Amino acid sequence: MHVVTWTEGAPERPWPTPSNRQARIDWAMRSYERRREAVAWLDDDTIPFLEPYTGTEIFAQALGCTVAYPDDNMPFARPMIESAAELHRVKVPELSASTLALLFDIADELRRRAGPDALMRLIDVQSPMDIAALVWDKNTFYAALIESPAAVKELAGRVKELLVAFLDRWFARYGGAFMAHYPQYYMSRGLTLSEDEVGAVSPEMFDALFLPELADLSARYDGLGMHCCANARHQWEGFKRIPDLRLLNLVQPMEVCAEALGYFSSLCAQMHGGPQEWDLARGPGQFPPGAHVVLTSTVATPEEARAQADIFRRLFPSPDV
Repeated sequence: MHVVTWTEGAPERPWPTPSNRQARIDWAMRSYERRREAVAWLDDDTIPFLEPYTGTEIFAQALGCTVAYPDDNMPFARPMIESAAELHRVKVPELSASTLALLFDIADELRRRAGPDALMRLIDVQSPMDIAALVWDKNTFYAALIESPAAVKELAGRVKELLVAFLDRWFARYGGAFMAHYPQYYMSRGLTLSEDEVGAVSPEMFDALFLPELADLSARYDGLGMHCCANARHQWEGFKRIPDLRLLNLVQPMEVCAEALGYFSSLCAQMHGGPQEWDLARGPGQFPPGAHVVLTSTVATPEEARAQADIFRRLFPSPDV
């Protein structure tokens, strides 16, 4: 598959702050209409979608973290605890009374304006352990993984309780098919999330603390798409044990991504990225036999976008089905 992004004429995206609610809705609608119009002239595999985008702060904020809103960057959560003794401060809120209610408000308005069949992009989701690492100050969080693992698991369990409540309502409201939270690929069912803290832990710790919650979420939502931008080559064997892993996205140097294509070719689809994009002109011979790959092209103009799509269709013909 091939997804093309062109920058010319793209509406300027506002920062995802609560005060920018209307600007976020207007931007998402302009972006959606732009993608819809491109269906007529761009022969790639993009599906137009609505984007109620967020930063990584949303679930940590709902659990009680304060949030910083820089003027020139994405919001980020400030940690609220430093030790197991402070775990009592972390409370799981009721969704409608939490800061997460704004996301349903934005998504509802997008659906109202675009129609009930418009595809929704999932908001930014990290794994429960990744969110726990936002709530618990990382200066002491990593030591707690060794010294207080029960407390870390309890915090991740509270995060998971909130995450599941949110996702159950989200999918019931907007449907089980969606555009992945990151990068841009279609999911007919399942869940997509980011798993970035695994670069800093051992494979044994991954098996004990990270893999069980990933397996539970994959089972609950019927499959998993996972993004990882950590230096986590030592976790690849563990990634293979995630049940029903449907797509893996690694953001690493291209030589690492090339190795991953062979390593995971029999397991799942892959959509990797690094400092450069794959060279379409080299054709399918650059990929291992049997690998299922989503390729991306980022260009400036519609003319360049059409040219990239033409190269892909010529060199990567669709198989007869």
